[in-house]
Amino acid sequence: MTATGTTVPAPAPEAVAAPVRAKAAPRLRALDGLRLIAALMVAAYHYGGRDGEIAKAWGSSPSHQFPTLHGWFAYGCLGVQIFFVISGFVICMSGWGRPLRSFFASRVSRLYPAYWAAIALVTLVFALPAVAFKAVSPSDTLLNLTMLQQPLGAHRVLGVCWTLWAELRFYALFAVCVVLPGATRARVVLFCAGWTLAAAIAEAANEPLLDLVLMPEYAPFFIGGVGIYLLHRNRRDATAWGIVGVSWLIGQHYAVDRLWHPANMPNAFSYRSTFVIVAIVTAGFAAVLLIALGFLARANWGWLTVAGALTYPFYLVHEHLGWVTVGFLHQRLGLPSYATLGLTVAAMLFLAWLLNRYVEAWATPRIRRVLSAPR
Repeated sequence: MTATGTTVPAPAPEAVAAPVRAKAAPRLRALDGLRLIAALMVAAYHYGGRDGEIAKAWGSSPSHQFPTLHGWFAYGCLGVQIFFVISGFVICMSGWGRPLRSFFASRVSRLYPAYWAAIALVTLVFALPAVAFKAVSPSDTLLNLTMLQQPLGAHRVLGVCWTLWAELRFYALFAVCVVLPGATRARVVLFCAGWTLAAAIAEAANEPLLDLVLMPEYAPFFIGGVGIYLLHRNRRDATAWGIVGVSWLIGQHYAVDRLWHPANMPNAFSYRSTFVIVAIVTAGFAAVLLIALGFLARANWGWLTVAGALTYPFYLVHEHLGWVTVGFLHQRLGLPSYATLGLTVAAMLFLAWLLNRYVEAWATPRIRRVLSAPR
């Protein structure tokens, strides 16, 4: 999850390889709010929309803790797809007119400080004798600091870091195809069209290496976000509308294909309706699009910037540390399920504020400055 306070360059001829950056554009605070909504969706899924370790924390299945809402919480996993659309928009915005070194520095300084702190916190808490959840081995924990644990086959300290591996691959593709040669509309359009076609070929070929690089399941969400950024620059861009439309069509297909199952499927935690899955994916695309086109410009409250700043650290810590918090509040203190849920979310948001205030605010500018320094 990434910052949105970036710059929008003035229109430049397609022949110009490295457009000159213009004045900083106003921050899209509504996008910050949408990011927090997506994070809360994922938290609802992790706390009440699935079984597994969270059932150990509750002492029983979340379907018993939330007999009415657990089925709706199960849709919260689609917050990840909304994150990917937002990421496509933001990365195209932040990479436009920026040299490769600056782009690399901005991504590293944005992702790693809170991530390293979250790794350390979860490792420390899971090492406590009173905590019943299994810790990752010291060697795997050290490897987790690289953010490359998933492709290297190590156990994950943070369950949510699989999405960061998808983000890293998107950043690499965008950096090589767009940032390195210099962002222009033509290059971005070619990137979107080429990736869409290549991802479809990868799906048809069923070749693991192509799947790994091109991510057919997640590509349409990133590509859709990039297309929405083109519309942010020029809402009359018919090609960009086509990119967004095709990405939505493919994206909803993958969401249904991966998340839907028959209502009578044995051992399923809950049933997800095809209609609701498509509706949530559509709402995610539509929300980013409305923000990009300026229809939500009035949502410019200062607290949304704070919400956006808390989203990434909250996303990192909420799942595993949430298990510990739920177990303490519900099983040890005996608090009701809904009170436990609310207090757990509040505790994770407060922890996210601490990480943003005392880790990100200190480390991010320093890392960016070091990595951006001329050689």
